Amino acid sequence: MHLLPFYFDRDPYLVLDFTAANPDLATLNLTNIDTFTNYVFGKIRAAGAVVGVGGYNEDRVVYSNSPHFTPTGDEPRSIHLGIDFWAAAGTPVFAPVDGVVHSFRDNAQYADYGPTIILEHNTEGFPRFSLYGHLSRASLTDLYDGKPFRAGEKLAEFGPYPENGDWPPHLHFQLMHDMLGLHGDYPGVCRPSERNEWLTRCPNPNKWLNIRNL
Repeated sequence: MHLLPFYFDRDPYLVLDFTAANPDLATLNLTNIDTFTNYVFGKIRAAGAVVGVGGYNEDRVVYSNSPHFTPTGDEPRSIHLGIDFWAAAGTPVFAPVDGVVHSFRDNAQYADYGPTIILEHNTEGFPRFSLYGHLSRASLTDLYDGKPFRAGEKLAEFGPYPENGDWPPHLHFQLMHDMLGLHGDYPGVCRPSERNEWLTRCPNPNKWLNIRNL
């Protein structure tokens, strides 16, 4: 399955950890975008890698100071439901299997997905829906619900800060069995108390990507 212009059986990549087990996060203020960007891409460069990866079912501490993920008095949302790929803005994204555009939207709130595309698939053995978040605004140009994409066809590009939802450049890739009636948006992070329910809805993309050590 070809999602990005990287070959994970050949190109060097770095698995990034955003849980409390990563001691780096105790001393870094990742609410500061420059600090966050320098940390992510500094780690990738230091490892001699071309892309950073990781995040599925990860209990992340990076959301703890964001009201988007942790409303006052509510249980924090911290369980990540997709895989993130950290690379330069403009990195192309390809449709992993045949599909059509289910919906799309610029989720422009702070710390949200920014430009987002959701595809619907009928490929046997593959989940029904796939989500691509933190894209460039140009990626939404000329889209329409039902627009077809063949496997391997360019779908979008990684967006730059701040149009990508105010994040360092990356792709959030998520699979879903059920859209729950939603359009252009879907939860990418859940509460720990609801973890099993959401992981059942959103299977591990690495079952199809086959990236080692994820």
